Amino acid sequence: MKIDRQIGILAVLLQKDIVTAPYLARQFEVSRRTINRDIEDLCRAGIPIVTKQGINGGISIMENYKFDRTLLNSSEMQDILAGLRSLDSVSGTNRYGKLMEKLSAGSSDFIAGDPSVLIDLSSWYKESLAPKIEQIRTAIERTRELEFAYYSPRGETKRLIEPYYLIFRWSSWYVWGWCRVREDFRLFKLNRMEEIKVTDREFTRRQVPLPDLRNETIFPGGIMVKILFEPECKWKLIEEFGAGSFRELDDGRLLFQADYTNKENLTAWLLTFGDRAELLEPKEIRKEFGEILRRIESRYRQKGRGRTVDGV
Repeated sequence: MKIDRQIGILAVLLQKDIVTAPYLARQFEVSRRTINRDIEDLCRAGIPIVTKQGINGGISIMENYKFDRTLLNSSEMQDILAGLRSLDSVSGTNRYGKLMEKLSAGSSDFIAGDPSVLIDLSSWYKESLAPKIEQIRTAIERTRELEFAYYSPRGETKRLIEPYYLIFRWSSWYVWGWCRVREDFRLFKLNRMEEIKVTDREFTRRQVPLPDLRNETIFPGGIMVKILFEPECKWKLIEEFGAGSFRELDDGRLLFQADYTNKENLTAWLLTFGDRAELLEPKEIRKEFGEILRRIESRYRQKGRGRTVDGV
């Protein structure tokens, strides 16, 4: 929480002409000595902070630096606070809510009005996701190796990684770290991680490249598909691919064309539309999909349908 506190101290100094160390200590619930160390760190980072002794003394940002206070106007600070609220939506704590209160204390003009941007990063898996995020954050902050079971299309594996970043992308949470099994950096999806354990083994931080999160890298495509949809599917195509992904035919049906990721994902996606979609191309996948549908039909028509399974 050190960096969070120092950002908070800087925000307070940008809002007020002068404050005292005891005031900051009360605001951030730490000792005066800790505040003094934070001020020294901020000075080393290049922030021109001045301290004055005496009755009217205190801590302030150098006068000729005050022009930079306009770097954060009220609207921009609201956006920052919206981001902090979003982190509380997945962490299961009120950690960032408390930081927001400290940032906004005594600054009604700077952070005015109700928030106009609300961000909720939680998911259907919030109950299981929040503890995972806290465990991974603890491992990152303490530079401890992380053990877990990982489930992927290739099967179940045990992994041991050096965690470096928590990432929210494509409506899901991921951890980016050095995998001991693969001896390379890998991206792991939190919803596929189970039996997570923060070990006692400390690691030395590596030079960490940022993951390449471009859509074309993660979802390389390679399958040019042509699908005919019924008119009532328009909203879903627009939601997932945009209005430019299909052409409306004279009879109202929608001709969808796109570069799709892989065959398994395509098959699963098509099944969500039931009989309202027809795969036209590629021909070979159309044939395979037809076989899948015939096997499904056979399973539901087999003798003894409606039979029970032990425990069900």
